[in-house]
Amino acid sequence: MAGFTENRRTARNLTSSRPAQNGTGPAESEPDALTIGRRIRYLRTSKGMTLDDLASAIDRAPSQVSTLENGKREPKFSQLQAIARALGAGVDDLLSAEPPSERDALEIELERAQRGPLFETLGIEGVRIGKSLPHDALATILALHRELERLHTERAATPEEARRANGELRDDMCAKDNYLPELEQVAKGLLADVGHTSGPLPQRMAAEIAAHLGFTLHYVSDLPHSTRSVIDTRYRRVYLPSKGFRGRSNTRSALLQALASNVLDHTEPGDYGEFLRQRVEANYLAAALMVPEKPGVKFLRDAKDERAIAIEDLRDAFGVSFETAAHRFTNLATRHLGIPVHFMKVHESGILHKAYENDGVRFPSDALGAVEGQHVCKQWTARRVFDVEDRFNPYAQYTDTTSGTYWCTSRVENTPDGAFSVSVGVPFAHVKWFEGRETTERRASRCPDESCCRRPPQELSEKWGDFAWPSARPHASMLAAMPSGAYPGVETTEVYRFLEEHAPRD
Repeated sequence: MAGFTENRRTARNLTSSRPAQNGTGPAESEPDALTIGRRIRYLRTSKGMTLDDLASAIDRAPSQVSTLENGKREPKFSQLQAIARALGAGVDDLLSAEPPSERDALEIELERAQRGPLFETLGIEGVRIGKSLPHDALATILALHRELERLHTERAATPEEARRANGELRDDMCAKDNYLPELEQVAKGLLADVGHTSGPLPQRMAAEIAAHLGFTLHYVSDLPHSTRSVIDTRYRRVYLPSKGFRGRSNTRSALLQALASNVLDHTEPGDYGEFLRQRVEANYLAAALMVPEKPGVKFLRDAKDERAIAIEDLRDAFGVSFETAAHRFTNLATRHLGIPVHFMKVHESGILHKAYENDGVRFPSDALGAVEGQHVCKQWTARRVFDVEDRFNPYAQYTDTTSGTYWCTSRVENTPDGAFSVSVGVPFAHVKWFEGRETTERRASRCPDESCCRRPPQELSEKWGDFAWPSARPHASMLAAMPSGAYPGVETTEVYRFLEEHAPRD
């Protein structure tokens, strides 16, 4: 038990050890490629050196120096040392986070703006940034961009906290390759404590984990409708639906997710970002219990050796849902197999509900970079799968996108909220490890170019543009404000009344 306690203590510090997400702190003082490039250019021109002069001094082509100065490539430290020597400066002079001049500061800001999601959604060409761009024109363009950002932020004020929190969490998980070693150790310790060594985790063993943690299970028919489970920490009880969850008799996943929050000492979240992170951690730990790291990695490595990785096989081997298998694959694929990957969960309406990537694929996003609630391109596998009659076998497709060619496998799962496609994809260079790579299905996507799939053909627009007035059927979440309270979406009064009714009578 001592080993598990130590692992639990480590996992408990996951949230407290994270850097602040409020935009302050050391991260802001670190220079980026744009600032470094501008400082190189400033020092070079101050010395009266041309591109050719600097290139010759560091034994590089002028085009390479130009790429560095334009911030299009991160310089290696050895390059920085050589450049500093050639310019008679120190490396610290190049790594300063401060732009070398007011003009450079404005040019850097505009360059960042033109590379950002707002410019992309506007569908306009960026201006060429250089000496020929008048100072007043530069300032005016930036003022307009700032005002557009302000208006977008103002209009999105109600759901903005949730959208920003989602974006920050997605970026954080991408940086970690969707792998949390602390939680892997917690899962390993729990499974060892109950003596589970291999194979799928049965419902009985999940109940033993609950007992090991000091909880009793109670299956009820009146669980509050806004909850999947309820834990009573006073009497150490876990309440689960007697009819299963969403029509499934097995409540293993809901039980493990509920226990995970207790194991990780989750407390009342202080904001929506903390709520989302707690949910990700609970889901991660539950999946790590159902598909333990060691046997899961062995299974996937064996499949990779056979060039036969299939999410369905991982699902069947550990008795989990396709979505859980897909999630778990993203946890293990990059860290243990060296495979970059992306994941999507898309509603039949085309709306993106969940997404993760570390392989460079470009998800649809709004002007603020949020991907949740955006329409996925109709040419992508996640949308094409809804048109496939064969729902028994997985659907695989190659898609040529603006960020490269990707192979993706997808499956449709039906829920009370409608049908969803769950998709896992990899860059073309890694498809050789997967079953389904022989598919002849191939599509091209030009999104976010509206001519790809969003703009109606001209003849249809001319015929119906002035006569169509559809009534949209949006999800309630698109219209409602973000749920308030300690646990967004949960009716606290209903939960308290439920616990009062079911509590043991002294």
